Amino acid sequence: MASSLIHSTITSSNACPQSAFPTLNKVVGFKHSHILFPKRRRPLILLASIDEKVPTSDSTTPSFPGFDLPEVPDLTKGDTLKSLKLKLLSSVSGLNRGLAASEDDLKKADSAAKEIEKVGGPVDLTADLDKLQGKWKLIYSSAFSSRTLGGSRPGPSLGRLLPITLGQVFQRIDTLSKDFDNIVELQLGAPWPLEPVEVTATLAHRFEIIGSSTIKIMFEKTTVKTTGNLSQLPPLEVPQLPEQFRPSTNRGSGDFEVTYLDSDLRVTRGDRGELRVFVVA
Repeated sequence: MASSLIHSTITSSNACPQSAFPTLNKVVGFKHSHILFPKRRRPLILLASIDEKVPTSDSTTPSFPGFDLPEVPDLTKGDTLKSLKLKLLSSVSGLNRGLAASEDDLKKADSAAKEIEKVGGPVDLTADLDKLQGKWKLIYSSAFSSRTLGGSRPGPSLGRLLPITLGQVFQRIDTLSKDFDNIVELQLGAPWPLEPVEVTATLAHRFEIIGSSTIKIMFEKTTVKTTGNLSQLPPLEVPQLPEQFRPSTNRGSGDFEVTYLDSDLRVTRGDRGELRVFVVA
């Protein structure tokens, strides 16, 4: 009797698995199946057939986007000019404005100037006249390699026949009034026990633009002002340049070409080819 009861209970349970677990069947999606756990689906992997052509990447598109090599940017004109400006300034540094320049130094400075002139292109002062405005400091002159104030023209010797020491040289340009002043600081030797006399000579000119890049200056007067211990003395106006300062031709005037110009650097070439480099003072 007991064995028949047990057999009857097991048979009833095995015969109706869904009625015994109705909630579980509904959740897992059994559909009248006696399998409690559904078969695992095989993953679908799409493979290109042997005959199918695999698309190749475009030559302009990297094959591995996550591992692109950085592109080397092309130098712009501005970047090139900055590099050439540094090269020019480096070539003239340590030359005492050209007084200590050798023949090799002159060639290097001229070559560096030609490079920046080429990249910078022609100067148009009619459009960039405002860039001339202000006070400019001379940092190099190829004419000073002759160690005379006259440069390539006759002039007094520096530290040889006359005890003259050249100090800073400036150009002060006023584009509104058309004033163009060459300002030269000098130290004049004196016999012992007197101290050297420091003076500032201002050569006043008027200027005008010829063409697009040439400046013509017309001499007006020279003013000498003592500095240092004698700064209290009034300035002395010299009506005419001393003979040793005068150019051999075209006295009282001269012209030069501005071959490069920006907001802080100016390169000029004189009527005899002398190269001058100025920076904003």
